[in-house]
Amino acid sequence: MATTSDMAPNRRKTTTATTPPQSTKPPLTREEELEAQVHQLQNDLKAITDTLGKLTGEKMGEARSLATTEMKHLQAKGQQMLGEAQDQAGEMEKQIKDTIREKPLTAVAAAAGVGFVLALLTRH
Repeated sequence: MATTSDMAPNRRKTTTATTPPQSTKPPLTREEELEAQVHQLQNDLKAITDTLGKLTGEKMGEARSLATTEMKHLQAKGQQMLGEAQDQAGEMEKQIKDTIREKPLTAVAAAAGVGFVLALLTRH
């Protein structure tokens, strides 16, 4: 069987390892390499900061929306509880008025007793 060199006898043999083309730039010093790395780190940190800012803004919007929803829910619950308390107070007032109508002398005596006790308690 014929080898490659037999087929093209005038062709130069090339080595298997190729050398990279020579750069026209002089090699960087350690300080220049460090400066380049620091510059790249600064760019990376800026990109991370921008991304975190966007994420924080999104999360703040979500938190604000959740807080607003919860506040409205709590306001509605508070209004409901206030209405229930007012209904109970109205019912108690009605019961007291009914009791006074049914037993006026007992109500006057109870009021006088409560007034007497309060007068004793506030006396110096």
